[in-house]
Amino acid sequence: MGFLPHSNVGPLTFSEMALLKEVNVSMGLMLEQLTPQLLKTVHAHAPTKEPNLRLQQLEWAGKLGIPFTTGILMGIGETITDVKDSLNAIAQIQNRWGHIQEVILQPYSSGSNEELKGKSLTSEAILNIVAIARQILPDTITLQIPPNLIGNRDLLLQCLSLGATDLGGIVPKDEVNPDYHHDNLTRLRETVHNQKWELKPRLPVYPQYYSWLSNKLQDKVNRIINNELFGTKA
Repeated sequence: MGFLPHSNVGPLTFSEMALLKEVNVSMGLMLEQLTPQLLKTVHAHAPTKEPNLRLQQLEWAGKLGIPFTTGILMGIGETITDVKDSLNAIAQIQNRWGHIQEVILQPYSSGSNEELKGKSLTSEAILNIVAIARQILPDTITLQIPPNLIGNRDLLLQCLSLGATDLGGIVPKDEVNPDYHHDNLTRLRETVHNQKWELKPRLPVYPQYYSWLSNKLQDKVNRIINNELFGTKA
């Protein structure tokens, strides 16, 4: 179908992860937050959210050489110390394996279909965490901020200026956050361009990891990046 798969299917066995590596250019799993206290509240009915299980997944992906995306949820009951602990854990794993291509900073935004109601994060809290993340995480990790979960354009631009330079997938409907639609792509491009940023498409695997892929996947990546859409040649 012309797509490059990026699987994010929850915790896997080591052998399952190894099999998926052969057909995925990258994979992902949110760490969410390292503190086990959330298993008593927002994650009370989600045994796969156990922090050590998720850390193990990040380690296994590193051992297997899988380009990986992870991230934290912000505003689900964690403390700022919890945020720092989670980011430091990701940084330590990255320093061992170098496979984490991006970290998503996903702010909680109140929705219509949820069991536990909470308040959306303030702008100040979001900016503080973006700044902390850029301090803690190695430069080899790109910071991603979902633009549809950011309250306004000025806040988005402030996040960019603090180092969150990836906007993730811009899609017609966010299936995870159906109450928060993405801005029109043209308007989003104009918003960032007005501040001298340029919106560019990318693949689900970053260029520094192309050589990690199987020959079959490398061939497919090369065909896509030779397309005029990306304006580059392999």
